[in-house]
Amino acid sequence: MTDPLLEKWFFRALMFEAGSEKLREAGIRVGADQTDVEARLMEEVLAPFSVQLRSEAMRMTRVYALVYCFENSVRELIRDRLQDKHGADWWASTAVPKRIRELADNRRDKANGNTWLEGERSDPLQFVEFGGLSDIVIQNWDLFADLIPTQHWLKQRMDELEQARNYIAHNRLLATTEFRRIESYVGDWLRQVGV
Repeated sequence: MTDPLLEKWFFRALMFEAGSEKLREAGIRVGADQTDVEARLMEEVLAPFSVQLRSEAMRMTRVYALVYCFENSVRELIRDRLQDKHGADWWASTAVPKRIRELADNRRDKANGNTWLEGERSDPLQFVEFGGLSDIVIQNWDLFADLIPTQHWLKQRMDELEQARNYIAHNRLLATTEFRRIESYVGDWLRQVGV
C-alpha cells in the first residue's frame, strides 16, 4: 500500500520537472544557476593566492578544459573502434602495441596500489600516455583511415599537442599564440573526425 502524501509529492515533483523543462527551453532560468555556484566556489578556493596567480590560472582553465576534452574524445574514438572490431577483449588483443599495453598496465597496477588516491581505474586507455594514442591509431590504420587524412597528419598534430599538453599538465603558463595553435589543431581534428 502506498502513502497518499508520498504519491502527491512525487506527482508534484514530476509536474514541476516537466514544467520547468519547458521554461528552460524558453530561456527562463529555473532553480539554482550552477555556473554562479561554481564561480563562487572557485573564488573561495583561489582567494589565498595572489591576483596574478589567480589570473593566470583562469587563463589556463580554458585551455586545460579543451585539451582534456580533446584527449578523452580521442580515447573514446579508439575504444569504440577497437571494441567494434575486436570485441570486449580488445585491450588484450594485438590491436594495442605490446609496449604501450605493458606500460599502461604497469601504471594501472601502480594506481591500484595507491588506494588513498581515488579516480577512474577501470579503463586501460586512461593509463596510456598521450603519445601512445597515435601509435594505437597508426597500428590500426584500417579502422581510422576513413576519418584521418594521413598518418603524417595525425602524428604531426598529436606530437605538437602532446608538447603543449605536457606544458599544461606541469602547470606552466602558455603564451596566447599557443592557445590559438591548440584551438586550431583541435578544430582540425573535430572537423576531420566529426566529433
